[in-house]
Amino acid sequence: MALLIKFIPERMDWWREELGKRLPDLELRVWPEIGDPAEIEFAAVWRAKAGMLKSLPNLRFIFSLGAGVDHVLLDPDLPQGVPICRVVDPYLTQRMSEYVALHVLRYHRRQPEFDAQQMRGEWKELYFPTAPERKIGIMGLGELGADATAKLKALGFDVAGWTRSPKSLPGVANFHGPEGLGPFLARSEILVCLLPLTAETRGILSKSLFARLPKGAALINCARGAHLVEADLIPALESGQLSYATLDVFSPEPLAPNHPFWRHPRITVSPHVASITDPRTVVQLIAENVRRYRAGEPLLHLVDVKRGY
Repeated sequence: MALLIKFIPERMDWWREELGKRLPDLELRVWPEIGDPAEIEFAAVWRAKAGMLKSLPNLRFIFSLGAGVDHVLLDPDLPQGVPICRVVDPYLTQRMSEYVALHVLRYHRRQPEFDAQQMRGEWKELYFPTAPERKIGIMGLGELGADATAKLKALGFDVAGWTRSPKSLPGVANFHGPEGLGPFLARSEILVCLLPLTAETRGILSKSLFARLPKGAALINCARGAHLVEADLIPALESGQLSYATLDVFSPEPLAPNHPFWRHPRITVSPHVASITDPRTVVQLIAENVRRYRAGEPLLHLVDVKRGY
């Protein structure tokens, strides 16, 4: 039988060697060279073509090559009843927390303004509060959001979280559900989006949400591009409702060369690199879930399809 992988950007020989060590009885096939579809039991994918997974009649489970699974769930022909697993990677989590801390600190310490002053040759002190006086809001307290919250707390920031349902983290104010969103936003001077992309969260970063933030708040979106209503961002920046925005994710990707976000002075763009999945973890998780499936044991990091994560 075979394991199909869709999207491995580099080091194909490494992947073959490492997976071969752990799964010597499985043939590794790389899309689009899939051979006989009936021989494929397991698929590890990133943004698979719609209908690809349905074409595999003996598929046992689907493995998302990333923490997010919206790219799988958006497939209109997704085979029903086939378990979906995702990556939970300590390296990915660490890198995401680094990215969040970097940009929270940039806005907290007013670094974009100091950068602009440097370009003008202007020597001018700007006031900024201490970290305990700065209120940070984290939307989403899953694996990534919880770790970013802990890292920001360690730096002394006043951090609160907003989640779909109640969630308790030590020393962190938790707001939840539609009734908790308003009070959460009202205190968020720097807002970080780490939500999963679901029908409920698509387009959540919009004009109406920005209006509920303190005037001059900063936005950091490193979750999914479809969380943001792009047309609402620049007007919010130009009105002063938002001061700055950092965007690592876009819809679609890559960001078009002529897109206004590239050159807007108050927007920082990065090319979906806030965090990357470490291939060492991916190989270990794929092999472990294949072993568990064969042994009749519960799979690791199963996705709740109804919730979308």
